[in-house]
Amino acid sequence: MRRAAAGLGILGALFVFLECDRTVLVQQAQSGAGNAATADTTESVAQSDSGLRFPFVPDPAKTPGDTLEVTASDICVPGYSKKVRNVPIAVKRQVYASYGIRTHEPGEYEIDHLVSLELGGSNSTRNLWPQSYRTSPWNARVKDALENELHRRVCAGTLDLTKAQRIIAQNWVMGYRMYVNPNPPREEETRSRTRARARSRHRPRAQPHEAPVP
Repeated sequence: MRRAAAGLGILGALFVFLECDRTVLVQQAQSGAGNAATADTTESVAQSDSGLRFPFVPDPAKTPGDTLEVTASDICVPGYSKKVRNVPIAVKRQVYASYGIRTHEPGEYEIDHLVSLELGGSNSTRNLWPQSYRTSPWNARVKDALENELHRRVCAGTLDLTKAQRIIAQNWVMGYRMYVNPNPPREEETRSRTRARARSRHRPRAQPHEAPVP
């Protein structure tokens, strides 16, 4: 009986040991899989929204955003943006220079208002930056969709104007995910819009010694 009890005790201890060892192996495998997934994600996905830098988002030191003293009633009047838009070519060149852009191709950038005019943004250089049309997935066309959506909400009375301005000034990419779509549109979905906008903004070709200033 004693030998049998002792044998059972040994078998029990061996079972516990094997079970613990199996648990450790499972945990290691899961950890390894998690690390592999993290590594794959890091390699295949763009920088996190908070880590984005120019040209996806403006340099906050150069372009923190700036607004006019207007109300929702002001910006919701049809034609408001056209009435207040005033960015001379000399100012555009100044903005390009501040970002170190000496030359660029037609349609590559636009001097954009960080806080859009339709949200009460100003024409100050503190609110202007060269926004790319060619970066992916975040570019000028995608930001336009956010501007339109925030403007719609402000004018519908469902979003405070000051909050809308803060959203787009702090990180417009995060704002897009929150108020338009968690994911950016696929490239093919924006190509037709790109061509349409390029046609609407067509200008005579600049002289060889001049940089195009959209």
